[in-house]
Amino acid sequence: MALKTFNVDDVVYKEFSKHCKKEGISMSKKVEKFIAEEVSRIKGLGKSVREEVEVIEKDTADRSSAVHSAGVSTEGDEHSMGRYC
Repeated sequence: MALKTFNVDDVVYKEFSKHCKKEGISMSKKVEKFIAEEVSRIKGLGKSVREEVEVIEKDTADRSSAVHSAGVSTEGDEHSMGRYC
């Protein structure tokens, strides 16, 4: 992978860098994903990353609903695998 240079406002860069460090996010990967999503959107190639995330979130909600309707208790669990973590 080649090193690329961008001109970014210093205040914006510092704020984003601070956020990424706090959240343990790779700044370069975050920028790369943003650019890939934009290229996909511009070219009109399939679903955007955002649309794919919405599908995954809906599927997760549907599964959670199925678990609750089956009578499985998940009280106190942060997520569906919480009792195993």
